[in-house]
Amino acid sequence: MNNLQLVSVAPAKRILVVDDAVDNLFLLQTVLEVEGYQVDIADSGKAALAKIELEPPDLLLLDVMMPGMNGIEVVQHIRQNSNLPFIPVILVTGCDRSPESEKLEIEDFIAKPIDFDKLLWRVGTILAMPNQEAKAIANRQLAS
Repeated sequence: MNNLQLVSVAPAKRILVVDDAVDNLFLLQTVLEVEGYQVDIADSGKAALAKIELEPPDLLLLDVMMPGMNGIEVVQHIRQNSNLPFIPVILVTGCDRSPESEKLEIEDFIAKPIDFDKLLWRVGTILAMPNQEAKAIANRQLAS
């Protein structure tokens, strides 16, 4: 007799990693893919916005210091676009937090050099939170 069990497998969470340094992109992509995440990459803020508008990710891992459009400007753009769903953001930064970055609706800051155990823990924790958009709306209402 065959005792087949059907197991439903949830699709892998999709993370968009944005950094102008190719080495950082490759390293982050590799670490996240080994953990089972589907990873897309972009090497600039403008490229990230184009990908986000086509297919919003489940999480955005975003470098702050990039030429052209920096990470803070990317976050401001996506938060102002009401056509996009709420996207959790982790900013990766090699410098101290600025007053401008403190005002952003983001989930976390990760300092460079990256502690990959901490990064993976934060990514897993954020992606496991149910109903991110409802929480963000409630936070916005409390702030106003």
